[in-house]
Parts: sequence; C-alpha cells; structure tokens
Amino acid sequence: MKKFGLLLAGGIAAIILLSSIGPMIGLLIGLAILYFIFKQFLKADSTGRKVVLGIIGFFVLIASIHNAPAIIGVVAAYVLYLVYKNWNSSKKKFVKEDTDPFVNFERQWNEINN
Repeated sequence: MKKFGLLLAGGIAAIILLSSIGPMIGLLIGLAILYFIFKQFLKADSTGRKVVLGIIGFFVLIASIHNAPAIIGVVAAYVLYLVYKNWNSSKKKFVKEDTDPFVNFERQWNEINN
C-alpha cells in the first residue's frame, strides 16, 4: 500500500512538473537577465544610465513575477525527489551486524539448531 501511495504522489508530482517547465525556464531566464542588469546598475556612473537600467530591471522583474507557477514546479520536483528517495529506501533493509562475538555466536548457534 505504501508503494501505491508513493506511485500516486510521484505521478501527480511528475505531471505538475512537466506542466510547469515553461514557467520554470521563463523564470530562470528572467532572473538571469535581472542579475546582469543589477550588476550593470551597480557599475553605472551616470544617473541617466542608472535610471534606464532601473526601469528595464523593473519590467524584467514584473515579467519574472508572472512566472510564479514555476515555484509550484520546483516544489513538485522536490516531492519527486522525496518519492524517489523513499521508494529506494523501502527496498533496502539493512541488518546491522553486531561486532560483539557473543551475539554472533548465539545467532549462529540458533541457525545450527534450527
């Protein structure tokens, strides 16, 4: 039953992630452009250049805000990662071997007797 829940959550997260790839790419491009505009703004000496870069930066920021569904896509990617991690952890069940020789002897003695 746990595998079914993980499969269902992973499927929903994958659908959400695939549907929000466009906004994620748009947000990434917008933030990269905004970063370079900010760096040029800090390097600018004249007030006119700072005003122009500020106006361009404002418009790029508004365009980036329109890609807010990308945040949902990032959350869906994180959920997919958690599903993947839990799916693999449920397969691996490690038995911790004790280094105490008496515990190992008792376990081996029980195996021989059974």
